[in-house]
Amino acid sequence: MKPALRGILVVGTDTGVGKTFVAAALCRALRQAGRPVAGLKPYESGCRPTAKDAAALEREAQSGLPLSLRCPFRYRAAIAPAIAAEQEGRVDPIGAAAKIVRRVGKDYVLIVESAGGLASPVSKSATNLDLAVALGLPCLLIGRNALGTLSQVSLAVAALRAREVPILGVVLSRGAGPRDPSQATNVEWARRLTQVRRTFALPRIGVAQAARLLSAELQPNLD
Repeated sequence: MKPALRGILVVGTDTGVGKTFVAAALCRALRQAGRPVAGLKPYESGCRPTAKDAAALEREAQSGLPLSLRCPFRYRAAIAPAIAAEQEGRVDPIGAAAKIVRRVGKDYVLIVESAGGLASPVSKSATNLDLAVALGLPCLLIGRNALGTLSQVSLAVAALRAREVPILGVVLSRGAGPRDPSQATNVEWARRLTQVRRTFALPRIGVAQAARLLSAELQPNLD
């Protein structure tokens, strides 16, 4: 039996929902707590040439690991990894990604960020949901704190549960989106609909404040 990994997989209901910000804040929280942390993004698109999300995670984790381990599969086109890989004539299976993550996980607590939404394809025959199953890490699901999020969050939670992926919590991120009336009730209703006890909002704050908020909300998982 493979040893259990230590850490969190940050997944999203969609792209642009705040996964990188949350993952970076988690890296900071763990580093400040004295834990050896690595922020990994196995697949990243839109690298022209910089892997910006992976760089944001490393700024907070300060692991010193090479990019080949932190972000092994990088693509130029800003589209789903599987499609970008196909355009570049590449095949990057999730088994290879999982192997690298497990290698790093021998020495580090892991914050792993997925690319795009939960059902986005990351290889020819696998999605981020399949990657979650392969890694076995508890998932922190990130959604927009905006109109429409209740359906997206409910569907994502149902998909994770159907594959028996442990759900650590649900974060509704304000991000850069405009204020709308749904924000007053989204957390309460997302909690009701999903029965995920740790469902909370992340306001538009800096990474240091977010690290403190996430530490408070996710204890003892970050101990």
